[in-house]
Amino acid sequence: MNPLRVHVMTTAAQIEELKTLVESGKVLTDADALQTYGKDWTKQYTPAPSAIVFPKTTEQVQAIVRWANQHRIALVPSGGRTGLSAAAVAAHGEVVVSFDYMNRIVEFNEYDRTVVCQPGVVTKQLQLFAEEQGLYYPVDFASSGSSQIGGNIGTNAGGIKVIRYGMTRNWVAGLKVVTGSGELLELNRDLIKNATGYDLRQLFIGAEGTLGFVVEATMRLERAPKNLTAMVLGTPDFDSIMPVLHAFQGKLDLTAFEFFSDKCLDKILARGDVPAPFESRTPFYALLEFEALNEDVANGALATFEHCVEQGWVLDGVMSQSQQQLENLWKLREYISETISHFTPYKNDISVTVGQVPSFLRDIDDIVSANYPDFDVLWYGHIGDGNLHLNILKPEALGKEDFFARCAVVNKWVFEIVEKYNGSISAEHGVGMTKRDYLQYSRSEAEIACMKAIKAVFDPNGIMNPGKIFA
Repeated sequence: MNPLRVHVMTTAAQIEELKTLVESGKVLTDADALQTYGKDWTKQYTPAPSAIVFPKTTEQVQAIVRWANQHRIALVPSGGRTGLSAAAVAAHGEVVVSFDYMNRIVEFNEYDRTVVCQPGVVTKQLQLFAEEQGLYYPVDFASSGSSQIGGNIGTNAGGIKVIRYGMTRNWVAGLKVVTGSGELLELNRDLIKNATGYDLRQLFIGAEGTLGFVVEATMRLERAPKNLTAMVLGTPDFDSIMPVLHAFQGKLDLTAFEFFSDKCLDKILARGDVPAPFESRTPFYALLEFEALNEDVANGALATFEHCVEQGWVLDGVMSQSQQQLENLWKLREYISETISHFTPYKNDISVTVGQVPSFLRDIDDIVSANYPDFDVLWYGHIGDGNLHLNILKPEALGKEDFFARCAVVNKWVFEIVEKYNGSISAEHGVGMTKRDYLQYSRSEAEIACMKAIKAVFDPNGIMNPGKIFA
């Protein structure tokens, strides 16, 4: 919705009224709090919220939303603030609704293998709880130690296990949401089979808080994988990675298949706390994971590795022999995002169907290399599901504004290639503000009109995270 339909700043009297809706001390307006809670991991926008409010109950969330409707004040949801699309950034005087204090695991159902969570439950917290029950929550990514379930649902988070387990939406059995009008909806009621009209639950997954706020989620769990084993394989070029994927998928049920470039490895090894996988260096690396349920599976993986070497697709490789080795190999991939964050990267999170990946990457790489010859360009991603992360690092001597402006010039050409391949301009990071102006490259005019109409139903006054997904 148009952000101009809501006030951009709140008055002192309105803030005092807001304080009466939550517990004492749960509305902050000091500069440090505004800076901390007004941003996410993106660095393109300066946070400038009016206040931060911390509800502890669903009723308090409803009261906040009704207050915002009364005064036409924009609300921005805040979870772990690990987003990469500026969906949780409050840059225009909005009130940030933080779910840090709605962080309880409410209930566990051992028969349905479901967990009822409040939105502020941290992803790692849910994963550890599942382990305690002998089960597994498979949605996993580098920010699992700080990201929250509500934010994961808002962005339909993916991560490193999508090839086997799918996205967050595959694990949401039911939702309780407070809509933009303050109404509480209970969606799907945790049912496996439910053929009673529209599944409104799915609308809120990936909606980035623009339709309403998740106040409770029932998440499904899975059996715990056994003897997870990883291999890191060095390849002579990117084109070799796809036949390697095909070869291993033909023999194993992979739980992950990732890739990263040698430039990424340079940044990781420069940290000094992660060992190199093997002595030789290659232009690209594939990291794959599987359950070595027995010796035959492990032997099959080694035989497939040897086949790939014979074909010239793999130059070197290593397979984990312990839990510590498994964790060290994964650090090569999982530490990339955190490590390069210090270089102020310009990020693109794009996807196509798996079979199109090699030609798609070549087309994009040609444009990026031609236009950014003086920039470090790093490729990595979830190659097993067609998701590529293009990261352009800011030179130290170049100012942030000038850097982002130069990167934005080429965005149009990059997204034209995405459109040509019928791909997505945002595979797993959401749209937020960083991709908002490029939505038409992945969605038709008719689709965007339908999305805006849906928002108008759930958020008639346009107070829920305005200016995100579309202007």
